[in-house]
Amino acid sequence: MDDDDLGALAIAEAREKMVKAVDHARAEFSGIRTGRATPALIEGMVIDYYGTATPLRQLAGFSVPDAMLLVVSPYDKGSLGAIEKAIQSSDLGINPSNDGAVIRLAFPPLTEERRRDLVKVVRHKAEEGRVAVRNVRRSSRHELEALEKDGSLSSDQLERVEKELDKLTHEQVVVIDQLLAHKEQELLEV
Repeated sequence: MDDDDLGALAIAEAREKMVKAVDHARAEFSGIRTGRATPALIEGMVIDYYGTATPLRQLAGFSVPDAMLLVVSPYDKGSLGAIEKAIQSSDLGINPSNDGAVIRLAFPPLTEERRRDLVKVVRHKAEEGRVAVRNVRRSSRHELEALEKDGSLSSDQLERVEKELDKLTHEQVVVIDQLLAHKEQELLEV
């Protein structure tokens, strides 16, 4: 394998890991409430279903009859209690109402203070995403430097690949910043 192949391989691997970090940040953002009901808030929640940890999306269907109401329809009525318990113990701050067939989650409008708290949470999650992207860059750099040390990569090639790695890192951080700006705007609009 020549220098160009090694560099391209390292960049491709770093890109894949960075995109996963950005996707994780995006998923974290979708789980933060913005004042309107959306299944993304609870579908990833893990339910203790007959002793097995199961994602809620495998146990129930979701509907949003209006912007402030989310209806959870379990496929197995025996799981109603476990789903209700998991929602109550989550950090959503919403009390589910169970009528024996479905669970209704009424989302009250967010207070200004709660919106500001959620913005802080979103900023923290964005910073975690940026750190994850930078960690990928750092580990890729270490691998590249090791390749240069053992003679598999020339110093010119190392420099070129590191510049490309920095550019890639910057692009992914910009994507996270854009996601953050969008989520903040969503949270603060009344």
